[in-house]
Amino acid sequence: MSLLPFLSSKQRSRRSSRLIKHHLPLLLGSVVSVWPLYVTRPYTDVLSRASFATAYPALVLLGATLLIGPLNLLRHRPNPVSIDLRRDLGIWAGILAIVHTAIGQCVHLRGRPWLYYVYGPGEHHHALALRHDLFGFANYTGAFATLIVVALFATSNDYSLRALGTRQWKQLQRWNYAGAVLVAMHAFGYQGIEKQRPQFVVVVIACVVITLALQCAGLLMRRSEAASRWPA
Repeated sequence: MSLLPFLSSKQRSRRSSRLIKHHLPLLLGSVVSVWPLYVTRPYTDVLSRASFATAYPALVLLGATLLIGPLNLLRHRPNPVSIDLRRDLGIWAGILAIVHTAIGQCVHLRGRPWLYYVYGPGEHHHALALRHDLFGFANYTGAFATLIVVALFATSNDYSLRALGTRQWKQLQRWNYAGAVLVAMHAFGYQGIEKQRPQFVVVVIACVVITLALQCAGLLMRRSEAASRWPA
């Protein structure tokens, strides 16, 4: 049964606006970015192509979610707790990230995804069964990042905002920063594992540097505004 009859005209108008202004362009942008990466990769199998093709668009969208707040501050615009554009960018980043993770578990060790996280029998003689090489590092950071993404994806809606309250909802959404750090570590790990071409390494570096630069600029702006309100 549709929930639309129970929504106010303002809520219906807002949802329609988000669909037209955000979700449709993000859907189109995702297809336009994923498809060329998929068809141009030299991999011989579908899974490797799909895993690669969803990774970089997800990374870019995740970085974009962390740019909205600082850009609003730098442009002296309102920066409310929940911003529809940031939320919708996060939804599509989450969709691509979850798809990438699900497919990625089947790429390197077909049919044995647990070996992404533990050493196999006779593979290495380690006292610690958990993988602690670069491959394990990249997979654990990716797995923990995905758990955060799933939690944020599941609560990126008005119902969760009302149920949790503004303060708790915002505290949960701030885990996006930890998720972004883990994603960056995962991405850099796989650049080394797969010996990616320089242009893809540059994409990862650019996403990290731009995000860090604007976050730092936003932080300085907030501190400057706070200092101006409370002079010594």
